[in-house]
Amino acid sequence: MTARGTVCVVGGGIAGLATAALLAQDGWSVQLLERGSELGGRAGSWSVDGFRFDTGPSWYLMPDVFDHFFALMGTSAAEQLDLRLLDPGYRVLFEGRSEPFEVSASRAENVARFEALEPGAGRALEDYLASADEAYAMAVDHFLYTSFEEFSSLVSRQVLLKGRRLAPLLLRSLESFVAARFTDPRIRQVLGYPAVFLGSSPDRVPALYHLMSRMDLADGVLYPQGGFSTLVDAVADLAREAGAVLHTDAEVTAVLTDPPARRGARATVRGVRHRDASGDEHVVEADVVVGACDLHHLETQLLPPPLQTYPESWWSRRDPGPGAVLALLGVRGELPELAHHTLFFTRDWAANFDDVFTARRVPEPASAYVCRPSATDPSVAPEGHENLFVLVPVPADVTLGHGGVDGAGDPRVEQVADAAIAQMAEWAGMPDLVDRIVVRRTVGPADFAADLNAWSGGALGPGHVLKQSAFFRAGNASTKVDGLLYAGSSTIPGIGLPMCLISAELVLKRLRGDTSTGRVAAPILKEAAS
Repeated sequence: MTARGTVCVVGGGIAGLATAALLAQDGWSVQLLERGSELGGRAGSWSVDGFRFDTGPSWYLMPDVFDHFFALMGTSAAEQLDLRLLDPGYRVLFEGRSEPFEVSASRAENVARFEALEPGAGRALEDYLASADEAYAMAVDHFLYTSFEEFSSLVSRQVLLKGRRLAPLLLRSLESFVAARFTDPRIRQVLGYPAVFLGSSPDRVPALYHLMSRMDLADGVLYPQGGFSTLVDAVADLAREAGAVLHTDAEVTAVLTDPPARRGARATVRGVRHRDASGDEHVVEADVVVGACDLHHLETQLLPPPLQTYPESWWSRRDPGPGAVLALLGVRGELPELAHHTLFFTRDWAANFDDVFTARRVPEPASAYVCRPSATDPSVAPEGHENLFVLVPVPADVTLGHGGVDGAGDPRVEQVADAAIAQMAEWAGMPDLVDRIVVRRTVGPADFAADLNAWSGGALGPGHVLKQSAFFRAGNASTKVDGLLYAGSSTIPGIGLPMCLISAELVLKRLRGDTSTGRVAAPILKEAAS
């Protein structure tokens, strides 16, 4: 078999690994360069004293996207991962209320639980989820799996017929869409919280994103035993099996180009320069370079100004999404007060989001998320101990500082972590929690910037406000350099593990000249490249 050409993928997060896997499977000769000593990027892990912590994604949503990716590679999620359905999917604790609310793995049960909170809310939820089902199907069929190269492909009869219903969902906020259907503030918070998965707030994301609620309220929430590093390992192994060569400790310092052949033409990519762990520099020649790292870093640091599609002036008008303070805690004894996923919602919901996204200060008190994977997976903590991952959304602001081990982080980061731990202990009824902590590590926005080159220290990527959604988001190809493509959370279709897998498929489609809006037929057959 003759290779289609050579590809260098910059970045070994899930988007880079998936891109390397799909392109190698499609017959390209692929090398991947990851600056860190381990693969995974944001989907990293940290192990100490018998604990193993996921340091990034912890929700397995949109299982059909994972299923499709694995099918492209000739396998399945069931073969690659040991997935468990969580029930409850998650628990919510509300400030000032003693009773928690649990989201079930059953759609029908969730309808009943909404009805118990507010008369008529059960039927309203059924209608809400029916609309979410329709919006999700529309997104998958027409908007997620396209690079928007040909807008004519989006103007299908189906899209036009549903346009009257689609347009209002883009022109109003998720918050107002929910408020028009439900009165109880707890329901409004549960339905508005998916905006955080999108790197924004309920009053800033379009109502179209109510489609997110079908994922937890209808599809259920899954968890891969062993943690999300098992997903990273599975994708990396598939990439290697397909022929991709994966390098760690290889920091790309420049994207190399050849000048235009004639006036008015574009430059052409010819590879990258990278530095190894010893400080020696090397050049990797390539016909195609895929930037699967932070797009702001690649564009503003690895390309000269004349070749930047997205220069600093472009980013200055964009929203980096939220930052985060993380606390990785090993705790002695059991914590049945917490579910696998537990959300802590403050009473003044609007003020919490305004602090993060408008005033750019740490909320007090702050809504928080806690993952207790040891509730499901005994491999992540020593016997008789629990594993907690605490995430507090804060502004994407590197001046908040770095985290550290055993309280050694910068003061503002440690203060945020201390407040979250105290709040969690009080609200969930665990008064001795602090005394039972045997392992503690914090991570701050400055760590996201230093370790991942994350723009502004953002934890997720550019938020999905309207001007950063769909075809308004950064595209996946340079307009100044032929052969330079992009994947990952900075570009289309967006943030989160499923979106990163789709972004990898969009690179494959672009290289194939496929401008359709649908998914690539599975499996990819290598013989097609011969």
